[in-house]
Amino acid sequence: MTETLRVVAAGDHFVLPSLITSAITEELREHPFTVSELTFGWPLEPFGPVAEVEEASDAEDELLDALRSSRAQVLVTQMGPVTARVLAACPELRLVVVCRGGPVNVNLDAAKTHDVRVCFTPGRNAAATAEFTVGMMLAALRRVPQAHGLLAGHRSWEAGAAYYTYERSGLELEDLPVGLVGYGAVGSRVARVLCAFGARVMVYDPYVHGEIHGLRVARLDELLRRSQVVTLHARLTAETRGLIGPRELALLRPGAVVVNVARGPLLDEEALCDALESGQVSAAALDTYPREPLPAGSRLFGLTDRLVLTPHLGGASRAVAEKAAATAAREVGRWARRQPLAHQLR
Repeated sequence: MTETLRVVAAGDHFVLPSLITSAITEELREHPFTVSELTFGWPLEPFGPVAEVEEASDAEDELLDALRSSRAQVLVTQMGPVTARVLAACPELRLVVVCRGGPVNVNLDAAKTHDVRVCFTPGRNAAATAEFTVGMMLAALRRVPQAHGLLAGHRSWEAGAAYYTYERSGLELEDLPVGLVGYGAVGSRVARVLCAFGARVMVYDPYVHGEIHGLRVARLDELLRRSQVVTLHARLTAETRGLIGPRELALLRPGAVVVNVARGPLLDEEALCDALESGQVSAAALDTYPREPLPAGSRLFGLTDRLVLTPHLGGASRAVAEKAAATAAREVGRWARRQPLAHQLR
């Protein structure tokens, strides 16, 4: 008789435990299993309260109790803090599946020590982030939030119509030179959409070869000098941290627009504020920041007439949550059937 597989579905208010359970139920129709559900609160306290993991919830004890009480062999989670302490205290745990593009909430060294396999769900939010990026770009170019605020706040047509002037009206994408820094799963989608709008798309990515949508540019400086809009899609590494700073912003065409729906530390926030104040950058659209949550004293809040700000929502769509749960469940199914895992980190 096949052993009953014991699973903990540690979700939150985005990747709901019920979504994980439903996906596992569909995947393990011919395999006996039990699922214990756990929901982490939202919003989380500043990500990464446990020093050994990044971007995790602060509910280490709660997760530990759920795993121990159920004697779980499998954990499926988005934000659960899978620390060395958790792994050491749960010897029956054999598989952790993270519903994210990378297992940044898992202590990978400890997982290796305890022979726990770690999987993740790459690509789950590429389409959502690409769509959000283009939406943010359009909002910044056409001053949509500012016009909305004037009309809705003042309840006056004339106030909102202030943007119907040559000086304050925005730019359109057709024929606009737009530079993409990074051409991965998100950047390539953005490039295709921008080409459909008729933008003059340029791409800088030294790690991507082969055919691309747009014109390949060999040097970042050249891309920046030629761009009226620059949008960031690079991975955050030691090499790319602070990639766009004061020198790079000064290379842009005067009045350029900057979009970052990738990673906050790619962009020097203080340098961006300086460029916005000087007019070198006329507008920016930001969904990610070097410090999250964005501090109440941030200079950005004093520049909202030139900004579109959102609280790290680029990858948040219902489809993303459903894709993440389904991809994670397929990994659980492979593990239960003793098949090779598709997205194992090690």
